[in-house]
Amino acid sequence: MRKIATSFALVAFAIATAMPARAQSRPPIVRDAEIEELLVDYARPLYKAAGLRADRTDIILVNSSAFNAFVSGTKIFIHTGTIVRSETPNEVIGVLAHEIGHLAGGHQDRLRQQLDRAQTIATVSAILGATAAVAAGSAGNSAGVSAGGGLAMGGAEAARRGLLTYQRSEELTADRAAIGYLEKTGQSPKGMLVTFERLQRDLSLVSDRINPYKVSHPLPRERISALQDTARKSRFFNKTDPAALQERHEMARAKIIAYVSGPGAAESFAQSTKSKKAAQYARAIAKFLYGSPREALPMIDKLIAGDPSNPYLHEMKGEIQLKAGDARAAADAFSKAARLDKQGSSLIQSELGHALVLQGDPQSLRRAVGELEVALSLDPVNPQGYRYLAMAYGRLGEVGEADLATAEQHFHSGLYKEAAVFAARAKRRFPPRSPQWLRADDIQRFKPPKRGR
Repeated sequence: MRKIATSFALVAFAIATAMPARAQSRPPIVRDAEIEELLVDYARPLYKAAGLRADRTDIILVNSSAFNAFVSGTKIFIHTGTIVRSETPNEVIGVLAHEIGHLAGGHQDRLRQQLDRAQTIATVSAILGATAAVAAGSAGNSAGVSAGGGLAMGGAEAARRGLLTYQRSEELTADRAAIGYLEKTGQSPKGMLVTFERLQRDLSLVSDRINPYKVSHPLPRERISALQDTARKSRFFNKTDPAALQERHEMARAKIIAYVSGPGAAESFAQSTKSKKAAQYARAIAKFLYGSPREALPMIDKLIAGDPSNPYLHEMKGEIQLKAGDARAAADAFSKAARLDKQGSSLIQSELGHALVLQGDPQSLRRAVGELEVALSLDPVNPQGYRYLAMAYGRLGEVGEADLATAEQHFHSGLYKEAAVFAARAKRRFPPRSPQWLRADDIQRFKPPKRGR
């Protein structure tokens, strides 16, 4: 099966870097409750404006320094670099509005149809060209053989150009839809123009060598030209983001930079940001990751004192205490984060389960199982949650449940062979046809989809 993805940026230079304690295995997918909630808050009014249901669309954070976003299926993928390089929430909101325009417009389905049509044209051209070449060869006509080959290549090139033309038109359509969603929600389209201007600057040294007919996206200058007049006529053009939202945006940038780029970059960000809170956050996380977690604790406590109802500060304190080797204090911090988190993040609950597992006593292990089972019922594709659950069951001596949880961990990490091995082991521990046996059997029998052409 082919996967159709529609992208926001013209060029993406992806650099996958594992984010400590946040990335899932090798694939560059980042899970973070604070940043995920921020992106959902950015997107929620746009979904409504586009007539889409928020509960049927997911936003996935990709650990890459590129400024890029794309859609595939019902998921919007946004690179961490997009958040880091965006100085305002409005810039990220404009990116999301564009991707939601693709979803609402059904562009992926139509692109799939165009791909089928292009492949049909290319196939027919190849057959006709090969037939002409064979006929000419039989007649000893070397010029005819060349012409037959040219017919095949020319048909394929025409199909490819037609497809690219179609893709460029859909990108402009999504841009126009995004402007409409921003207008409906009372938000400025300025961020979109800022984004295209940034992309244009990035391409300034090579833009003269890019053939505009051989790329899938209009060049940034074309997109600026197409949108500038409409955007500037918006009554919300000069509207700025609320101060509280801007600070959340800076906090997200601080976290990403500290985790991905190291203490030097975190300090540079701290010195350049206008948010004192985000500067302290970057320094506290950098100290926790690359220095001393015990020295990071008073830094995070100072932030909590200034914003005691922020669940993500308590979550970060829990992570710091885990690294400092104080699982009991970490569990208390994660418990407080979970109570304060109005969105009920399964990730925070999963971290609480991890801290309880590390306490090691039977009562804590039983509580960990309960917390993790609830977390996984809310987010059943979280490999780390299954890993912690396997640890809890293993320490309780429940080997079958531990094997099944390990099978789930591998399965949701895309490691299907490893998942099948543990599923087979789990099946031997449960009565045939029991719910656990059936789930293990499903994992063991699963056949991964074949890669697209």
